[in-house]
Amino acid sequence: MKQLSEVQIDYALKSTLSQWRREDDFICRDFEFDDFITAWGFMSKVALIAEKEDHHPNWYNVYNRVSIKLSTHDASGLTEKDLRLAAAIDHCLR
Repeated sequence: MKQLSEVQIDYALKSTLSQWRREDDFICRDFEFDDFITAWGFMSKVALIAEKEDHHPNWYNVYNRVSIKLSTHDASGLTEKDLRLAAAIDHCLR
């Protein structure tokens, strides 16, 4: 899979993925929920999507907070797979 250009990444982060931020070769977002159960439920939804897409996030959970970092390791950077998964993750919040 081909890496995205800087222009493509910037455009996505300014438009459809405006709540995500760039950190080196990752796009990242932090989430906060009412409690641990709600955070875990969100992670479960994301896990099912990630497995279906065969694209798994780096993530960290403490109580009601979840931090997610996406990058395509096989491409050594950001690809369309990351943007699709980020959009799907955002959709889980609706």
